[in-house]
Amino acid sequence: LVLEEVDAGRLSLDQVITASTTFSAGLTANGSTQDIRAGEEMSLRDLLYCLLVASANEASNILAEAVDGSVSAFVERMNQRAVSLGCENTHFANPHGLHNDDHYTTAHDIYLIARAAMENDTFRTIVSTHSYEIPATNMHKARLFYSTNALLVTWYYRESYIYDKTIGIKTGTTDEGGYCLLSAFRYEGKTYIIGVFGCPETTDRFADTLQLFNETVGYEG
Repeated sequence: LVLEEVDAGRLSLDQVITASTTFSAGLTANGSTQDIRAGEEMSLRDLLYCLLVASANEASNILAEAVDGSVSAFVERMNQRAVSLGCENTHFANPHGLHNDDHYTTAHDIYLIARAAMENDTFRTIVSTHSYEIPATNMHKARLFYSTNALLVTWYYRESYIYDKTIGIKTGTTDEGGYCLLSAFRYEGKTYIIGVFGCPETTDRFADTLQLFNETVGYEG
């Protein structure tokens, strides 16, 4: 949704966004973060990298306010867009995905959303990024972070799951949802999207994804 606003010319990737004093509403203390603070100034591009590479939950709220003025208005737009993509079993209650009983989806609906998102050039670039450095802001020194997707880069994990046809997309974890991974591969002229959800261990999502991919395309690598 943010990148659709950019493509329409209503926002710019270079536009500087100032984090409001209300952006932390609904966030939990144990959620993934890049320690973005109220009053901190960052480009919209850097906020997207914080969100889609480093899993910074607060970045989603800041971006939501930049698009629609409030998180609640943005969530309404999320639900409308999901319906327009054909999602029949999805309801969003927040932009970041932290647990809420009224926030739910299905594997098929996630696929529909991912397929649409991967049509955006900037989105594809960000979710295939191995590492990214945010320049110093008015409140932080420069920050370097790495993708949490072990199919792209082995930084957080001792065992390597890297597969060179991987072009994204994103990890996700909550106590209720388990360890999840949405992946995209480019192989022999086709794009494959695979989602695994509710894995009991963090590395299961990578091993299970590669097994599903290998079984799907008959790849032995």
